[in-house]
Amino acid sequence: MLLDYLPIAVLVAVSTILAVVVVALGGILGPRRKDKRKSEPYESGMRPIGPGTRKMPVRFYLIAVLFILFDIEVVFFLPWAVVFRQLGLFGLIEMFVFILILLVGYVYAWKTGALEWE
Repeated sequence: MLLDYLPIAVLVAVSTILAVVVVALGGILGPRRKDKRKSEPYESGMRPIGPGTRKMPVRFYLIAVLFILFDIEVVFFLPWAVVFRQLGLFGLIEMFVFILILLVGYVYAWKTGALEWE
């Protein structure tokens, strides 16, 4: 029975080894020279104003992660809507529980100020 999974194990092992080798070769053979021009942003051929790297506020990343989190969870509505009639009352109650969990997470993020943009 385990012999059936051997091709998958070989594929995972080969891809992992290949990924490690490629990253290691890039680190060993790649250029390491810092250049002022490389750190400047490309602005459509115009001379950039300000430094090439800027610190982004953590709030930006927090809002982006929350958006992705809630956006991915909302994707689960489509399969539920497709099989809604076959699930019956049980499926409806389960979806209400799912929405309630999403709502609790949304209210928590709202109350902690994670959604405020300053």
